[in-house]
Amino acid sequence: MALRDKLREVVSIQDSPRKVALSFAVGVFLGMSPLLGLHTVLGIAAALIFRLNKFVTILGVYITNPWTIVPLYTFSTWLGAKMLGVEEIIPAIDWDGITFSYFLKEMKHLLWPFLFGTTFVGILSAALGYVVIHHAIMKSRSRKEAP
Repeated sequence: MALRDKLREVVSIQDSPRKVALSFAVGVFLGMSPLLGLHTVLGIAAALIFRLNKFVTILGVYITNPWTIVPLYTFSTWLGAKMLGVEEIIPAIDWDGITFSYFLKEMKHLLWPFLFGTTFVGILSAALGYVVIHHAIMKSRSRKEAP
């Protein structure tokens, strides 16, 4: 299903524009969180706890997917490093003798930039998602009400 079709489906939902837009924004924020593997569970939990629209929340979560998560996490880590003043982003790594524990030790300095960057990008993306969805719903509904 194309993006345009999904948007039409979202704007036709009979919840309030605020609830639909908030559901989407929460989903987008959770989908961009660093808690990889828990996005769907967190989206469903948030929708149930805060009485959001489950379909729209999960749709927001799935903005991030296997195709978008690597560029998103890379950009977010880079941005977090810039904002926190971390100079060396990728250290020189001995790729011949690499182990998982060695890799984690060498990349440990990127944990805070990663967490900060994904949270910052998630908040901005959620805010933008809220505005876009709310505007689309209001525009769609005003067209339907016009004579």
